[in-house]
Amino acid sequence: MKKAKLLTLSFALAIASIGTANAQRQLLLNTKPGAPIQSTMYGIFFEDINFGADGGLYAELIENRSFEAPLHLTPSGERISGGLQGWNIFGNVALNSERPAFDQNPHYVTLKDDGHREKQTGIENHGYFGIGLKKGLDYNFSVYARARGGQSAKIRIELIGSDNEVMTRKSINISGDNWKKYTEQLNAPRTDAKAFVRIYLESGAAADLDHISLFPSDAWNGCLRADLVKDLKDLHPGVFRFPGGCIVEGTDLASRYQWKHSVGQVENRPLNENRWNYTFPHRLFPNYFQSYGMGFYEMFCLSEYIGAEPLPILNVGLACQYQNDDRDAARVHVAVSDLQPYIDDCLDLIEFCNGGTDTKWGKLRADMGHPAPFNLKFIGVGNEQWGPLYPERLEHFVKAIRARYPNIKIVGSSGPEPDDKGGKQFSYGWEQMRRLKADLVDEHYYRDQKWFTENITRYDNYDRKGPKVFAGEYACHITQPALPVPEGKNVFEGALYEAALMTGIERNADVVHMATYAPLFAHEEGWQWRPDLIWMDNLSTVRTPNYYVQQLYAQNVGTNVLSLTENKKAVTGQDGLCASAVYDKNTKKYIVKLVNIGNQPQDVQITFKGLKALPEANNIQLTTFHSDDPMACNTVQRPNVIRPVEQAANNITINKNTARFTVPARTFVVYKF
Repeated sequence: MKKAKLLTLSFALAIASIGTANAQRQLLLNTKPGAPIQSTMYGIFFEDINFGADGGLYAELIENRSFEAPLHLTPSGERISGGLQGWNIFGNVALNSERPAFDQNPHYVTLKDDGHREKQTGIENHGYFGIGLKKGLDYNFSVYARARGGQSAKIRIELIGSDNEVMTRKSINISGDNWKKYTEQLNAPRTDAKAFVRIYLESGAAADLDHISLFPSDAWNGCLRADLVKDLKDLHPGVFRFPGGCIVEGTDLASRYQWKHSVGQVENRPLNENRWNYTFPHRLFPNYFQSYGMGFYEMFCLSEYIGAEPLPILNVGLACQYQNDDRDAARVHVAVSDLQPYIDDCLDLIEFCNGGTDTKWGKLRADMGHPAPFNLKFIGVGNEQWGPLYPERLEHFVKAIRARYPNIKIVGSSGPEPDDKGGKQFSYGWEQMRRLKADLVDEHYYRDQKWFTENITRYDNYDRKGPKVFAGEYACHITQPALPVPEGKNVFEGALYEAALMTGIERNADVVHMATYAPLFAHEEGWQWRPDLIWMDNLSTVRTPNYYVQQLYAQNVGTNVLSLTENKKAVTGQDGLCASAVYDKNTKKYIVKLVNIGNQPQDVQITFKGLKALPEANNIQLTTFHSDDPMACNTVQRPNVIRPVEQAANNITINKNTARFTVPARTFVVYKF
């Protein structure tokens, strides 16, 4: 991820003057279906940044539930863990690791009587920025516990409101000195965004407690936040890329995301560092770790539910190249001769997804609750890597995957830059991906309006015979000093320019097979990077203007590209108008997308070549996405300031096979004929 360059004032003034003429635009749409559009065309990219997993999509409400944080991983991989981060303690509380319940999460707390009738022993947890409770909803509490000395003990669990008043309480009796799982259900009598959990030792012997958990009863699949899952499903994504992003690499290889640590028994998945807790010192979150509770299994199940092809990304043997000097490669990266464990991770993941239940990893998938294969079709190796270190390692992965799984499509990277303006790494990356015969090449671009406007034609001249394009991370970063906008805010202006660029992506569907906006999630109180597609607090979510642009494209993806031209040229921003068109064989509809980035309305006439007549206007569907304020945005307090409007196509005139209408200034419209 790279910061966007400042948009010049001269460009801002030029955009402001676009569309001063109001002559009718004469467009020709050829109704003969062209290149097929992949079902993976528009999708989502998830990375655990901005508290996107723990504290976000993963619905666990307890922070540091297994008492393994803080955690430090040395470069050699040594784990130094265990602690009470996220917990307040009172009375006689100790951290222990003798005879643990889980070998990879060995720490737990012991609660003992404090020796005086007026004293209390206990712990309390405020979750991630508070625990959000909704009135009338049940919350599923669980704990692994044992009573010391083979006796019995009793604990009391309370939900405490932000006013420090007890909202509800339940007691649990603990018996015997063997670890057992105890559960209880607590109902929230009122809504509170900043509640917390308090646990007392109520009576009896000392009690050992581990993996203390609280989930809302409406969590999808018992573990993911229901409203965020709905936001994802409503996007109609065709592909789901995970788990990153930079966390695939790690600041060092010891802290990289390791998928094998994220599967199997949830309670025994080891805690991992999250590089985003310290990457930006001005947005430091020392409590930000990866519990792996939402691991690869959960993400594959989510992909299946939302109807998206899963695209896992694995480490290629390189730590983050931004954070490490390649001249120190021998110390920070894996030598080519030592890559086999990393290659095995890729091969084993494919077996986990597609293997029969008689295979090692296929059996684990079945044991976790999914006997049927996930039917993985794509795998990415490396993220934002560049220079010679990457292809010399990737080559070994390609050979191994092709030999064992020839039908799996391999996604490589062209690096962090979208062009050669910062050097020749982009061209070099593409040259190497062609040499290695990667199936897709991942391009990233976080840039300003000027770059987005200039790149509407980006893919028009790409090699049609080479690897296909995966626009794996992109977002328009508004940097326009003529307008008072905080840097990185999700405003209508950015969404409009993304819609304009996407007309060029769609027009070149024979080259671009996937595109995913990034990042996906951000917590209002815990973000490190913005803009982001979906914002949240503890109780609600916000669909940004950018979200609605992605949704409109994904809901209207079509099956085939159609040629839509003006004076025999693609409509790529001339006088502020951008356009693309598709045909949907399933619904028998012609879908036209037009984006007017100018400040004047555009009168448009489209002639449908190959049709004798268009349907009546009242049979044409129109969706309009517009804001009078380019800096308008949706917030938690006002989530519906900007959203698409579906309406009758009252402004359209039909004459045989031509349609005439006006596209308002600074507007994205979708017509379905």
